[in-house]
Amino acid sequence: MIKRRKTRTITAGNVKIGSGHPVSIQSMTKTDTRDVDATISQINDLQNAGCEIVRVAVKDRDAAKAISSIKKEITLPLVADIHFDHKLALEAIERGADKVRINPGNMGEFDKIDKIIDAAGSKKIPIRIGVNSGSLPDEFNSSMRMPERMVKFALKYISHFQKRDFNDIVISLKASEAPATVSAYRKIAEECDYPLHLGVTAAGLPEEGIIKSSIGIGALAADGIGDTVRVSLTGDPVAEVITAKRILASVGVRHFGPQIISCPTCGRCQVDLVHIVQEADKQLKDEISKKKTLGEKQLVIAVMGCEVNGPGEAKHADIGIAFGKGKGVIFKHGEIVKTVGADVALKELLGIIEEEL
Repeated sequence: MIKRRKTRTITAGNVKIGSGHPVSIQSMTKTDTRDVDATISQINDLQNAGCEIVRVAVKDRDAAKAISSIKKEITLPLVADIHFDHKLALEAIERGADKVRINPGNMGEFDKIDKIIDAAGSKKIPIRIGVNSGSLPDEFNSSMRMPERMVKFALKYISHFQKRDFNDIVISLKASEAPATVSAYRKIAEECDYPLHLGVTAAGLPEEGIIKSSIGIGALAADGIGDTVRVSLTGDPVAEVITAKRILASVGVRHFGPQIISCPTCGRCQVDLVHIVQEADKQLKDEISKKKTLGEKQLVIAVMGCEVNGPGEAKHADIGIAFGKGKGVIFKHGEIVKTVGADVALKELLGIIEEEL
């Protein structure tokens, strides 16, 4: 059981963020926010995939104004992503944003940030201080390593927010390299008790970005660090949500239905294990989609191809099957239930799983 870092709790819309509450999954729309219909459609797709907080780019006043129309048609908490112009943050807050993300590296003087603090405070919504390695001001482009520079920069602004007695903040420190990201978050986690939003920025195309994000987010989550996550991929944002769910489930921080473990197969395997695992995975996902309450149920299912590690893995799982020559031995909570032929093994296995669900 992973012990989460203890933080204060903040609220974004209907989602609680902080230790004691589930690590929430975020994504960001890739539509032009001014296109209200397209943005709502993408938000619905993200929500169906499991997104719990959504962010939209606010690049001009029309995009900020669109927030009020978008909010009427969605149920997810909506975060306004603001850069350069503090007036856009003020407009977004007035239009009903549930949270604002600002990057101090391109926001300018403290008097502008103070206006955002005042507006957010009056509406009782949180602010994310989002530090990115690519937008540190010149004063922080020193001989220090990137993680130390990001932490120093973040602490400067955290201190200012504290002086203004505004503590509904979330912190993020994202670099495009996983090791730098991990180091920065570990350092800031020792310096404050604010919730942390995790992510490796600009991770790239899914082929590489999923690996970078899994290393960065996974390492931190395994340490108990992180209260919200966003996987940043060049492509369909739904893939970001699916990847985030898989990372959190793999670390054991969240559960999104039964988890299948299966061997890679080798020359010893005498059944079509790939087909069996694929079909089991598909049918379980279909079952979960019908029974929404199964989302957080923890159930480990082992599907193993031979007698080397198969019986052990199947015995240690909640439900498992270990194949031999044309047959499979099914285990349930460590005990043998039955031995079945390979041709009916999938049906038998799914029947036993169904009893648990």
